[in-house]
Amino acid sequence: MKRLLDIVVAFCGLLVFSPLLAAFLVWIAFDSPGPMFYRGVRAGRLGRPFRICKLRTMVLDAEQIGGAETPANDPRITRAGHFLRKYKFDELPQLLNVLRGEMSLVGPRPEVMEEVIRYSDEEKNLLLVRPGITDWASIKFRDEDEILRGSADPHRAYHELIRPEKVRLGLNYVQHRSFAMDLYILWLTLLAVVTPAERHRTQPRTVSCDYGKPEQ
Repeated sequence: MKRLLDIVVAFCGLLVFSPLLAAFLVWIAFDSPGPMFYRGVRAGRLGRPFRICKLRTMVLDAEQIGGAETPANDPRITRAGHFLRKYKFDELPQLLNVLRGEMSLVGPRPEVMEEVIRYSDEEKNLLLVRPGITDWASIKFRDEDEILRGSADPHRAYHELIRPEKVRLGLNYVQHRSFAMDLYILWLTLLAVVTPAERHRTQPRTVSCDYGKPEQ
């Protein structure tokens, strides 16, 4: 059921959003030099590496200029990138990763390989499922870049302020995942995209086994 949902939604989503994606690709091409897509390496299910597909929102060779964490005021973000990141449009090409079976619609967000090799034994359970486009943490920290805004050390701020809760929510999803929970997360994600970020800063802290409803 989960894989069928992934395929149907990803295929329909690509069809519906293909004109919008085409417009964004033209904007990116004219906005700054470099490829139109970002194809960074991420850890998939069981730790297998794959190349994630996103719209490029940063300058060329941004990873060599700075770290993986990106505050809202990061100078590496392009003009088009600020808009794409604000409304999560840069995530749309990940539907291709879903069709290829490298990702799912719902699951813990994929991490860079350098982060995964430092996982504890408990954190390695995050790799038991396909990484997803959205999950509990994506909803709770949808304004992650704003949380990191102005930080002198975004890497340290991320690991102190965000990572522990993201890992906990991810492990909770792996433990209690269900088809009903996936549908609920997709619904909350849609609400998060179309409503102000401030309303979601207190989104799920834990996940119960009863239909996956979050405890506030």
